[in-house]
Amino acid sequence: MSEVITAAVAALNEKMGDEGFDGLAKFVIEGEGAVLIDSDGARAGDSEADVTLTADQETFESILSGDLDPTAAFMTGKLSVDGDMGMAMKLGSVLS
Repeated sequence: MSEVITAAVAALNEKMGDEGFDGLAKFVIEGEGAVLIDSDGARAGDSEADVTLTADQETFESILSGDLDPTAAFMTGKLSVDGDMGMAMKLGSVLS
């Protein structure tokens, strides 16, 4: 597993706390791998999910740090969403 994915899992778990996420989402970091997010928290993995968000490493890190709003990233084409858009919006509020 790449250092980027390891850091992403740690950062997402810290952001979500003990709440986890109601659903199954996947965040694909281009060239690095994927992170699954569900009620158990975040972990490295690449299985099917209700919604898949794809971005490059810089965009993902900007979203996690709060420098980039997930909706703005989507609207400018830096973040692509495949699947349940409602779940993507819910995930965006968890990440903010």
